[in-house]
Amino acid sequence: MEISLEKAAEMDAKSIFDIQVKAFNPLLDEYKDYDTNPANETIEKVLERINKPDGGFYKILADDVLAGAICVLWKEETQFWISPMFILPEYQGRGIAQKAIRLIEGLFPQAETWELRTISQEERNCYLYEKMGYRREDWKHSLNEKATLVHYKKYVNASSAKKKVLY
Repeated sequence: MEISLEKAAEMDAKSIFDIQVKAFNPLLDEYKDYDTNPANETIEKVLERINKPDGGFYKILADDVLAGAICVLWKEETQFWISPMFILPEYQGRGIAQKAIRLIEGLFPQAETWELRTISQEERNCYLYEKMGYRREDWKHSLNEKATLVHYKKYVNASSAKKKVLY
């Protein structure tokens, strides 16, 4: 299966929104995190992410079929965030997320760090990020009695890792 990324445009908002809801609804049902779950967001939020000057949405294509999306934001030229990323349920478990992460990281070679957050109870997600070189940071936020958000960070090159040690 060939995986590729394509920058999303406003005309993609409805498709991305529909996939986002479908991908995150099972988590919403399980964790009841109504204030933070992307399944509860509006299409306007998707449009806002598509048009962000310090980021954007990228469509994840599996053999040229829209299978998910990944949103990238940057705080500075070298500090990048992934939030959110999602794959249609019927495409999950096929290595698409790994390939999408590699591709998005490749689009921004200036990145020194990549960060993201996920629900700690979602062991498959945590395993994926750790396998991709992300390390769990000492940050947690309880969403409710069922779900805790955890923070992951990946240092891409030696100079950014040294900065962490020096400061």
